[in-house]
Amino acid sequence: MSTPSTPATTALAPAAPAPSARPGTTLLVIVTAYLMVGVDSTVVNVALPDIQQALRFSPTALSWVLNAYTLTFGGLLLLGGRAGDILGRRRALTSGVLLFAASSLLGGLATGGAWLLAARALQGLGGALIAPSTLALITTGFPEGPPRHRALSVYSSMAGIGGSVGLVLGGMLTSWASWRWALLINVPLGIAVALALPRCVAETPRHAGRFDLAGALTGTAGTTSLVYGFIRVSGAGWSDTRAQLGFTAAAALLAGFVLVEARAGRPVMPLRLFADRNRAGGYASILLLPAGMFGAFYFLTLICQRVLHYSPFRAGCAFLPMTLVMFTTVRLVPRLLARFGVKPVLLTGMTLIAAGTGWLWRLGPGDGYLAGLLGPLLLLGLGVGLSFMPLNATILSAVEPGEAGAASGLLQTLQWLGGTVGLSVLVTVYGTATRHATGGPAQTLVHGASRAFGFGSLIALAALGMAALVLTGGKPRTAHRA
Repeated sequence: MSTPSTPATTALAPAAPAPSARPGTTLLVIVTAYLMVGVDSTVVNVALPDIQQALRFSPTALSWVLNAYTLTFGGLLLLGGRAGDILGRRRALTSGVLLFAASSLLGGLATGGAWLLAARALQGLGGALIAPSTLALITTGFPEGPPRHRALSVYSSMAGIGGSVGLVLGGMLTSWASWRWALLINVPLGIAVALALPRCVAETPRHAGRFDLAGALTGTAGTTSLVYGFIRVSGAGWSDTRAQLGFTAAAALLAGFVLVEARAGRPVMPLRLFADRNRAGGYASILLLPAGMFGAFYFLTLICQRVLHYSPFRAGCAFLPMTLVMFTTVRLVPRLLARFGVKPVLLTGMTLIAAGTGWLWRLGPGDGYLAGLLGPLLLLGLGVGLSFMPLNATILSAVEPGEAGAASGLLQTLQWLGGTVGLSVLVTVYGTATRHATGGPAQTLVHGASRAFGFGSLIALAALGMAALVLTGGKPRTAHRA
């Protein structure tokens, strides 16, 4: 049972005076903190072979360099979001940035496998404090309407840019210096952001109430079990005993979590967030859309390196056209929303994502980059640019200031879970398609990946249909500002 709390509208202290920094400077500091998380999601990937050789990881243990981060980050996002509501979002963000930088330093200095895995888990904890706090600070710091849309457009572009930059940066640092710099690069950036935060970002009110300990424990344990189950599935298949135990534990814990949240006075996931039809539809979309898309990027990276024989650096550069299109599109979205409304823009973006993954369905072993990959990547960049910012705006519209962190944490939890679930499903589709393959390694990879792309396109179409049926397209209500 959760501990009691005072009403949600009571704050411990009034909001601190806004720093003298301009809104543009404030936004720059916030999105730079979020960029650290986006870059780290991919920067280590291309360094894995060097890490394996340096620290003598077995092939199975090497996957935990990624999984240790995935588990703590995905499992603690809800907790990190609510921590910002209660403790103050700038304080939570600063703590997350400092922890992220310190754990990156520990990882870069690691002399053994266990040391590196512990550092990666701490990085995940820091990221779980950073991600929801950055989004919540935009929600409460920029007025609803065009100012917030412009801020969200910049914010929404950072995840894709961070992933692409991470691939390129990881390849450069690993090839020209050492795999350790893929981690150490976060240290000076984190220190700079931590020093800039109190000068450029105003603290938010600390909302009174004891922490929902029961909800935090059941939600974190349930989410972590679910992520663990899908991590096991992606490597060992759906019949794996540990995966099945993870799913069973997740079902029990998440059911208990919902019951706890229904009774909690200050829940980590307020169930009333789902009462609004548009927000509930936005949450469902933010779960489905990455499920059909993020797995596609995994296979595209493999194709670039194993079929087209690109170096890690060149493979990262192969995604830059998509990133540039996405960044350009996202900057235009606020004007498109003002003219056409959320629903037409969102449905157009989802259609383009489905078309891009559907185009990849036709990929053949003889297709090069220009003939087989460039067109789909451009469509995906355009679709992502038109989709994610409107979804963020829909979900965070009319959220009470005291629940902005919880709403942001839930948004990013579902997005992360969607990507994890989607990757596991597409890897299973790939494994089924290649089980009896008779061609060479490159032909087998392209054959299995094309089937995975096709399934990803079906998931994107499901997200499109759900959004078309559920979202009303009307202007959402505006929350009262604290």
